[in-house]
Amino acid sequence: MTDATILDEEHEAQFGDYFALLKPRVMTLVVFTALVGMLVAPVTLHPFLGFCAILFIAVGGGAAGALNMWWDADIDAVMRRTSKRPIPSGRVTGRDALSIGLALSGFAVVMLGLATNWAAGGLLAFTIFFYAVVYSMWLKRSTPQNIVIGGAAGAFPPMIGWVAATGSVSLESVLMFALIFLWTPPHFWALALFMRSDYDDAGVPMLTVTHGRRTTRRHIFAYTLVLAAFAVWLGLTTAGGPIYLVTAIALNAWFIKGAWEIRGRDEEAAEADSYLVEKKFFRFSLLYLFLHFGALLTDAILRTAGVIA
Repeated sequence: MTDATILDEEHEAQFGDYFALLKPRVMTLVVFTALVGMLVAPVTLHPFLGFCAILFIAVGGGAAGALNMWWDADIDAVMRRTSKRPIPSGRVTGRDALSIGLALSGFAVVMLGLATNWAAGGLLAFTIFFYAVVYSMWLKRSTPQNIVIGGAAGAFPPMIGWVAATGSVSLESVLMFALIFLWTPPHFWALALFMRSDYDDAGVPMLTVTHGRRTTRRHIFAYTLVLAAFAVWLGLTTAGGPIYLVTAIALNAWFIKGAWEIRGRDEEAAEADSYLVEKKFFRFSLLYLFLHFGALLTDAILRTAGVIA
């Protein structure tokens, strides 16, 4: 049976359906962190080139999302959290998603290279490849380390923004990468604690499925400790500043406290209150990165204005 046959004829694809393929909520984080990475860099891009750079990074991130949805359509159809996505709901064909993903990937990489430098374009190409092929096609279905290693795909945008401005990688860009990379496992494992049945049904070897919730809880706490160290370290570099450092210390103290509470929970207590603590930790983790990168941006603005050194 072809994609055209599978497509629900009662739901002719609209612009919003194609836009949903690009994972706009994820793209928001990609755009914001890439923008911050570019603005905290010691080299200033012309505003027009900076706008173009962020636009093409966003398009590249959306392209990776479309390729992910194309490959994961079978899994998405099973999981409650993703069953209403454009392909499993029958609004867009897998063939269209693949075509859009490939076309946008090529466009974004070439245009970013032309607008800024080919190091940034190459890094964007590698990011798309890593998310679509290394994570989606290999890691996600083969190992409980899927989120740990695969988190690199979402961690590249601030580094790409930095490289777009400077043409090279530095400690600051690596630490911004590490902030997102180390945040990803506790963020998704917290979700997996109260959404385990979805991963069971889809056959995805999330840590909660392969090693159980108790092990997952310990891993969340361990990764949170390492994350906190790298988050504070970033504040001691030229990219950081007083606003970021205070913000990082406060946010990570709270994050560690939440991870410690999760670590000590037993399943009876968690089921009794419908995973209230885990859901609270997950919701806070959604704000965690935006607040960190927002603080970096604030310091950059104050530094430009001469308020801080």
